[in-house]
Amino acid sequence: MLKLRGMTVRCPLVRECMAEFLGTFVLMLFGCAAAAQVKTSNETKGQFLSGNMAFSVGVMSAMYLTKGISGAHLNPAVTLSFCVLGKVSWSRLVPYSLSQVVGAFVASGVVYLVYYDAIMTFSGGVLTVYGRNETASIFATYPSDYLSVGRSFFDQVVGTSMLLLCILGLEEKRNTPAPSELVPVVVAGVVLGISISMSANCGAAINPARDLGPRLFTLAAGWGTEVFTCYNYWFWVPVVAPLVGGVFGSLMYLIFIDWQLPDPDQLERISTISEKLAKKQPVTTLEKGDELKAMHF
Repeated sequence: MLKLRGMTVRCPLVRECMAEFLGTFVLMLFGCAAAAQVKTSNETKGQFLSGNMAFSVGVMSAMYLTKGISGAHLNPAVTLSFCVLGKVSWSRLVPYSLSQVVGAFVASGVVYLVYYDAIMTFSGGVLTVYGRNETASIFATYPSDYLSVGRSFFDQVVGTSMLLLCILGLEEKRNTPAPSELVPVVVAGVVLGISISMSANCGAAINPARDLGPRLFTLAAGWGTEVFTCYNYWFWVPVVAPLVGGVFGSLMYLIFIDWQLPDPDQLERISTISEKLAKKQPVTTLEKGDELKAMHF
């Protein structure tokens, strides 16, 4: 493949931020474009499931695109959780998060340009957050009328907890890891599951960048300050709650799974005993203590 001399970025952090920007851009382009298509067509060109599937395809595509460079976090809640777990340096938290927010912002701008005529026709040229012809929800998430702030916060904590809880073990060799080339597919499936089961209340943002970037775009593009002041200044919920939920889900994974798995040395002994049992070879006295574990595994 063609590689121009001098075009390779030498600074690892800059390369990683570029990947996070582009990955989040791809994720949001798929998702917001699907939302625009469904909304402006009055659900004649897609329904509720369309947006959920588009975001999942966006996650999968973005991970295949960028995982080898930055790990494809695509989400400040994921980055924060990985920092807490010691998987990523804390020095990456702010640069990654800013790159993700900017990627989501730019993707929203592209979707706006692609669907500009449809948005203006559907809304009658009035860009608003409320009413039957509102179009702000194409980009950011908003709560249902029946939902309290406290309940919406809990909703986002639960959703993001499930995200981290379900993805942290995918590459754990001591457990049942997914094939590395299929990890993006599995993550996309997890995101789809969360979206189709927990998005009725307030859109299942589970990602501060996914919500804040598009909200900032709508502020600049003509929707005005209403995108931040509506629903009693609700905008902070999909920014803060996923951060709390991501850390909580990570702690759940540590306590219930990671700390309960055998250490690498024990795992190697169990593997050796399993092989001997399979071949009907004698087990030494030192190994007998692990024999039942080997049979269990």
